[in-house]
Amino acid sequence: MTDATSDDDETFAEETLIQAIENQLGTGEPAATQATLNKLTLVGYERDEILKLMALTLAYEIRQMLEEDRAFDTEGYEALLRNLPDLPE
Repeated sequence: MTDATSDDDETFAEETLIQAIENQLGTGEPAATQATLNKLTLVGYERDEILKLMALTLAYEIRQMLEEDRAFDTEGYEALLRNLPDLPE
């Protein structure tokens, strides 16, 4: 795999995760997504930066789900969102 392909894959993954966050905001589920956006906006974060932080958090939960061979942990994901701007490990 070339560096360009790797960069394209990373860009695609980031865009896909950000679209998932936008979908969560659009549906209001989970509610912690909108609450996190509001909280981080109030303390001065830009929307793009907030979406990236939330996308990283979603990626972390998905990775944990796959590594541990378990279902998506909505409560755990919401707790991670509420903890932003502090990112998980």
